[in-house]
Amino acid sequence: MEERNYIFTSESVSEGHPDKVADQISDAILDEFLKKDPGARVAVETLVTTGLVVISGEVSSSAYIDMKTIARNVINDIGYTSSKLGFDGSTCGVLLSIDAQSSDIAIGVNKTDVHEQGAGDQGIMFGYATNETDVYMPMPIYYAHKLMSYLAKIRKSGDIGFLGPDSKSQVSVFYENGKPKYISSVLISTQHSEMIKSEELKSFIVNEVIKKVIPAELINENTEFLVNPTGRFVVGGPVADTGLTGRKIIVDTYGGMGRHGGGAFSGKDPSKVDRSATYMMRYIAKNMVAAGLAERLELQVSYAIGKAEPISVMINSFGTGVLSDSKLEELVRKSFDLRPSKIINTLKLTRPIYLQTAAYGHFGRELDDFTWERLDRVEDLKKLAGI
Repeated sequence: MEERNYIFTSESVSEGHPDKVADQISDAILDEFLKKDPGARVAVETLVTTGLVVISGEVSSSAYIDMKTIARNVINDIGYTSSKLGFDGSTCGVLLSIDAQSSDIAIGVNKTDVHEQGAGDQGIMFGYATNETDVYMPMPIYYAHKLMSYLAKIRKSGDIGFLGPDSKSQVSVFYENGKPKYISSVLISTQHSEMIKSEELKSFIVNEVIKKVIPAELINENTEFLVNPTGRFVVGGPVADTGLTGRKIIVDTYGGMGRHGGGAFSGKDPSKVDRSATYMMRYIAKNMVAAGLAERLELQVSYAIGKAEPISVMINSFGTGVLSDSKLEELVRKSFDLRPSKIINTLKLTRPIYLQTAAYGHFGRELDDFTWERLDRVEDLKKLAGI
């Protein structure tokens, strides 16, 4: 495989970005259904725009929940609590249009034998892991998320009065022969009040955010810092940009470093393999890389609607595997049950854990509820691979 030098860039967005507001509302609604009915079938989409939230989708559940109140609480918790910010969770309009899950889809999903529960839709899903960070994530998306998370923490502390909820980051990493060497540029655009001047804001973001998050050894004389390149970002959130559930799927996964099957996560219960199988692919890839089976690894799985067993499983170790990719595929099929019901049981996915996934990435965050980030199969995989 040809090795060359290049710069790879990934982006992240804050919880106040309009698309992420929509994701969080959808996942908060999902969580509330799962609290009352772990078997609920939920596929909820959200749109946010100036003064308005529209929630639509399909739900089949014995539970009743107050979706309007949930949406308002999410918006207020993010920090949109005043018309001065262009959006207010307490006063915005909330419209609902919810139907039941299609009976044709239910035929394949609601099987008498739970182990033969079919996939909720056809599709392809990918998982990825690399040993270039401690959490087995690509470095560009890892630091892009950390910057956004830290900026939100500062904003919510109450000590800083000039930051708004809407922000974005972009991190570019210089790779030499396939290995990350240093960060070539960091871009942060953040909503702010009229009270702070552009140069003051840039100084604050560089010194109190970027340099507090990015390790000094990854910054050198070539590193460029860009803060609010237009010079002004007072108007932000849904009043500036309509937000939709599922429009930040690359931010949610690997920042473009690994491929994506195209299916979004937020608002979908785990019978939807778009979500559950993607989590499973991450779980397998991370454990395999941690076991030393490859330096970086990508898995693809595919399903047919209503069928339990996957149609295909494919691995690409990019020439870094200790076994051939075909042997690694055999190992995966022997070691992991990829039927939807088994994935749900393995990763305990019927719990109401999804709101916390809806901002700052679904992967690389080693939280207690993120079962797909566990490294509990490493020793098994080493033995099976004979290493």
